[in-house]
Amino acid sequence: MVRFSVLDPWTDPRGGEIERVRIDNGIIALEVLSLGGIIRSLWTPDRQGERANIVLGCDSAEDYLTQNAHLGAIAGRFANRIAMGKLQYQGQEYQLDINQASNCLHGGREGFNRKNWHLGQLPDGVRLSLVSPNGDMGFPGNCTVQLDYRLAANNLYVEILASVDKPCPVSLTQHSYFNLDGQPNNHQHRMQIDATRYLTMNEVGIPTGIAEVKDSIFDLTQGVTLGDKLKDPALASTQGYDHCYLMDNPDNSLRRFGCLSSPVSGRAMTVFTNQPGVQLYCANFLAGTVGRNHQSLNQYQGVCIEPQMLPDSPNQALLGEDAWLVPGIIYHHISRYQFDIEG
Repeated sequence: MVRFSVLDPWTDPRGGEIERVRIDNGIIALEVLSLGGIIRSLWTPDRQGERANIVLGCDSAEDYLTQNAHLGAIAGRFANRIAMGKLQYQGQEYQLDINQASNCLHGGREGFNRKNWHLGQLPDGVRLSLVSPNGDMGFPGNCTVQLDYRLAANNLYVEILASVDKPCPVSLTQHSYFNLDGQPNNHQHRMQIDATRYLTMNEVGIPTGIAEVKDSIFDLTQGVTLGDKLKDPALASTQGYDHCYLMDNPDNSLRRFGCLSSPVSGRAMTVFTNQPGVQLYCANFLAGTVGRNHQSLNQYQGVCIEPQMLPDSPNQALLGEDAWLVPGIIYHHISRYQFDIEG
């Protein structure tokens, strides 16, 4: 049984209120905000059975609205990067908001992470909905989104449906920063990834090709301790992992991506998704972002595992996935986060 609790709302400095709810099935618990579809807190047990929060977050709407790290939010209308913020479809050109180097990142400066979603209750979780209007951050057409967070035993399900009334690229991802042991950095976390291919990229994060992970620092198939790898010269340009791995998932079924674990707490989180790519980001540029108690967060304080469509795929047909959603077709993202105890 999932308990649903309404918490005191926050004031939205832009006007109105931010709703807050908690869902708890006795094994894991979740606090969700209507702002950005944000997972503010996620409590899971350690090897002693003690539950603690394992995601980074803030204490007010103001703090969320003054940071650009997408802490716990849904990134969209298109997660990751679109080169030069430019789109072209059937002879029509669109200019998107540019908010990172020369790119449109995570939907632009006023992306889905800053919208106030409608929030409602499900028997096993919470449902949020949003309508993004035509021209929002330059994206064509109205986009209607339904987001479900559901709890089942030791699993969190994230399921997203979207539809459009004009052709538009859509890619939505959950952007939580996981810290499984409460330490000031992720250096003792272990990351294991099943994927054997990743996207190479240029100096501003736009894909330039597909490469095999074998015999490279990107080979995480056997698992690595992150602190041993993040300062490797091969990762100097991004100050650590900030790369998209390709899922071997031709039928868009729910497949295992990999496992993040901490020998300190004993927590392990295995991620499954139906998305064609997953961005691994180790909070390389998080320093200075305001977190809880209005304290600045540290570089490498968390790990993001972001299932998504491939970055810049609306402009790169060779990446193999048609990221353009058309009227009458439903975008469907489902990911499962399984929480276990090791050791």
